[in-house]
Amino acid sequence: MKLQDILTPLHSYEVSRPIDQIAIKGIKYDSRYVMPGDLFICVPGFKTDGHLYAAKAIGQGASVLLVERYLDGLDVPQIKVKDTRDAMAALAAHFYDYPSKKLGLIGVTGTNGKTTTTYLIKYILEKEHKVGLIGTIGNMIGDKSLPANRTTPEAVDLQQMFHEMLKENVSYGVMEVSSHALDLKRVKESSFDVGVYTNLSQDHMDFHKDLNAYKEAKGQLFEMLGRDKKDRPQYAVINRDDQYYEYFKSRSQVPVYTYGTGGDCDFTAKNIDVGGQGVSYKLEYPDGCIEMSLKITGLFNVYNSLAAFVVGYQEGVAPEVVKERLEAVNGVPGRFEKVDLNQNFTVIVDYAHTPDSLENVLTSAKKFVKGRVITVFGCGGDRDRTKRPLMGEAVARYSDYSIVTSDNPRSEEPEAIIRDILPGLDKLSAPYEVVVDRREAIGRAIQMARREDLVLIAGKGHETYQEIKGKTYPFDDREIAREFLNKLV
Repeated sequence: MKLQDILTPLHSYEVSRPIDQIAIKGIKYDSRYVMPGDLFICVPGFKTDGHLYAAKAIGQGASVLLVERYLDGLDVPQIKVKDTRDAMAALAAHFYDYPSKKLGLIGVTGTNGKTTTTYLIKYILEKEHKVGLIGTIGNMIGDKSLPANRTTPEAVDLQQMFHEMLKENVSYGVMEVSSHALDLKRVKESSFDVGVYTNLSQDHMDFHKDLNAYKEAKGQLFEMLGRDKKDRPQYAVINRDDQYYEYFKSRSQVPVYTYGTGGDCDFTAKNIDVGGQGVSYKLEYPDGCIEMSLKITGLFNVYNSLAAFVVGYQEGVAPEVVKERLEAVNGVPGRFEKVDLNQNFTVIVDYAHTPDSLENVLTSAKKFVKGRVITVFGCGGDRDRTKRPLMGEAVARYSDYSIVTSDNPRSEEPEAIIRDILPGLDKLSAPYEVVVDRREAIGRAIQMARREDLVLIAGKGHETYQEIKGKTYPFDDREIAREFLNKLV
């Protein structure tokens, strides 16, 4: 594609030298993946600055740079813009010919429940359509799985993924939309038709200055809905029971459909019964009611399945088919996932890593566990420190015994993270012990478990690694649990 054509969406820019007749083969923002003929975008980041890697990118074949400041001593044209992130979103969408305008694009945002809700929506829609999925656990095009490095990919990767979906005849894209992605303009040029809001509680305060800024970041999704008119439904699906319901409704630019457990909802769950093997409820919707009996459990999954039901219903899937699809789901990786080797107690691995998500998981567990609840948990390093004692307090309030351990400490010392957690446990004088090594902590919990107890291993869920001092090591809570369970049975 001619560089001059690629730059069409930009409102203003400067060039260091003439750029006529330059052809671009690709767009990259990571110098490690630059190929000859690429345009390299210098993006200032949190830990480093893409401008520092411009020379490396040129060495690998980059023929043009997009910069926020001119760089000396580099023998390629430089295009200067005010904000390279903003420009990257515009150029990527244009380069791939605005692929999301040709998809039914469904975005799910909220603190908790995004992953499960997207999986459920995908499963409902793929009864009759080919569906693409983008999110925390992984990315999928139909049945083809792709790795995921972050909840929502960078703009270039995202637009390329939409482009690949179209090539594979995908009808719907269902994606998690994180607050980071919205604030960092990763999804700026994406054409959303449906926005789903799950809930909001404290998280990512290391990135957002306060809860209000976090809320406003997520609200951006609802202002984007229906921006590009398509021959298909465009609407918002919002949790009526959430305290921020009115705010998200006010941000929506399209019709709003509500779900919840109260009376003032378009889609309402009643007679809820949470059990160890699943959850059942009566679902009332605009044209009738239907009995739901799911294999996934927890009150939080009532909300997740309600949100998915609304989308399926609004997309024209018959309620009986939505019910059939939802009731067939056995679970989502790392979300209240059982590790069962026929032991006489329950082991569950869950991604819960916020105070609210821990409370949700633990209160659900307390409804059906006859024995003790033993929780293994920690907090991630280089992330919001203010939630650490709150997580400790949530675990202390709903667990009979806690083992505080390492999560992904990243650049921090595990012991320092644990010191931040302990005041929350001490506040309630809860029984606990500290086992810094996560493998040992999981083993300790399994060894102390008795008949009808529940061991909850929280924080990492589907992750298959542990980040320590800049290195990534193989580590899967589920596999570690199986190792210790094998020694028992």
